[in-house]
Amino acid sequence: MQKAAPYSSTRTRQLVITAMSIALVLVATMLIKIQLPIALNGGLIHMGTAMLFLIAILFGPRTALIAGAVGMGLFDLLTGYAIWAPGTIIARGLQGLIVGYIAWSGGRNGTNVTFNLIGMIASVPVMLLVYFVHEGIMFSNWVAPATSIPGNITQNVIGILVAIPVGIALKKTRFFRNFR
Repeated sequence: MQKAAPYSSTRTRQLVITAMSIALVLVATMLIKIQLPIALNGGLIHMGTAMLFLIAILFGPRTALIAGAVGMGLFDLLTGYAIWAPGTIIARGLQGLIVGYIAWSGGRNGTNVTFNLIGMIASVPVMLLVYFVHEGIMFSNWVAPATSIPGNITQNVIGILVAIPVGIALKKTRFFRNFR
């Protein structure tokens, strides 16, 4: 009989942080959401983007990838937007990965506001491209997806405006100063 590998407290902690991050993204996406009344599919503004950016800054790329993909993917599946779920899973997972990778590059661990901002800004074109391709396939044309670009940009700008000051404040706390 083979012994099970010991499960370290570090792995348990990471599992708990990842699960809580998924839940926080899901709740932030569901809690405050505003459907923009522009064009065909306008866009949905929610706080899930800000939460995703915060998780990337606070916990790094791996946790942000999972939290973005699963948290926002679950939102789509649970709230009648299931057709968007494949695009959301890819777009938001990549967005979390990019922000976290840049924010945590060079041993910065999300402590450099400039790199955090660069990561957020760099993630936006990727998110826009993934949703554009997803919508193009869904609508069988490449004009309709352009109508969602202003709403998606607005959502990201709001996410950045919320995440940067909150991230600065949280990084000053003892828990996040010592988090690696």
